[in-house]
Amino acid sequence: MQAARIAALNLLGQIAANTDGSLSSVRRIVKLGVFVAATSEFKDQSKVANGASDLMVAVFGEAGQHTRAAIGVSSLPSGAAVEIDAVVELEETRC
Repeated sequence: MQAARIAALNLLGQIAANTDGSLSSVRRIVKLGVFVAATSEFKDQSKVANGASDLMVAVFGEAGQHTRAAIGVSSLPSGAAVEIDAVVELEETRC
């Protein structure tokens, strides 16, 4: 769970870096894809992914509730334990 929480914190940092520098433009978290490096015997990917899901709800409240896929993989880039992708709905910007 801790590795997923750290990956989720990094995800929040990327959202902030690619919007207005904060998380204020996030309308809601739509979906998380949580990839867990694991052996074929490991069956608790969803428990690991809870670390990321719980953080999104803690940060965004109801807007942080999302759908999720938790997938076990044999390896991840750079030896990471968890990798997360997300679909995030942002507030409309006015030009």
